[in-house]
Amino acid sequence: MKFLAALSFAAINGAAAFTATGSNRATTRLSMSDYDANASVRDMAAANIGVGSGGSPLYKTGGTARDLAEIWDNSSPVIVQGGSLRTWSFANPAIESVQVLLKTEGRPLDADVELWQGPDNTPHKMRVYVEDGALRTFNAVIGTPRGPNTVAIRNIGQLEFPLDAVVRPDRDDGLAAGIASVATRSETIQGGALRTYPFNPTVDSVAIILKTDGRPLNARIELLQGPNNNKQVVELYTEDGLDRPFFAIVETPGSGNVVRVVNTAPVEFPLYASVDAYRVGGGIDWPDDGLMIGRAF
Repeated sequence: MKFLAALSFAAINGAAAFTATGSNRATTRLSMSDYDANASVRDMAAANIGVGSGGSPLYKTGGTARDLAEIWDNSSPVIVQGGSLRTWSFANPAIESVQVLLKTEGRPLDADVELWQGPDNTPHKMRVYVEDGALRTFNAVIGTPRGPNTVAIRNIGQLEFPLDAVVRPDRDDGLAAGIASVATRSETIQGGALRTYPFNPTVDSVAIILKTDGRPLNARIELLQGPNNNKQVVELYTEDGLDRPFFAIVETPGSGNVVRVVNTAPVEFPLYASVDAYRVGGGIDWPDDGLMIGRAF
């Protein structure tokens, strides 16, 4: 009898060992990292922040960047005649990026832009074509680490098609910082692939960032307005897409604008593209009911 009582007591204590002693539960909620607004432009270009598909309807305004019209007003453009070459040298190694702005008086713009660093060393070069250099100016920021550096612009158009050029250092609050603050979501484009980004008529300009993980960058950026109607084309090569990321602002007046980014490199060389609205507020003033025919404006 005593043996059976002892056995029952041991069984009760053993079962109590498997009961829950508290209500603590482990959470499985994922915490999201915050965007560091104080990070440098180079850090923001190197980080793959917010992977997603660019060109979403959540348009933002690039109010933190210096206005392009203000840059032209405060600068002294250099006229580059058709078939001629002009160079800008930067001996200060502290200048890590420069702004390159090109425009015409309404005629086509066709130019080669190269970055020279030492003899026979061209780590960055572009072929730029714009159908109307006054309606859509070319605005880009190229990296110039470890100076001295020289930017060369050759107008490969005819003698009748001169262009105006502004090349100057890009400060911490310049175009690159404004572009990086807007285009914060990146998308991987494999070698040989392409991505298209349509935009609403209210979008006046688009911010573009192209970079790699340290490999060469070969890409073509096109602005389309209608089927196969190229308004602006940029063929880009960069020796190191991480050390020299490409920043650009593409102006998109009118409706039906589509930005197409093509990775012209082999499949072993992917790139990371960030494309988003830069400045919003223009475009067509649509009525509330959407009726356009027969309405007096």
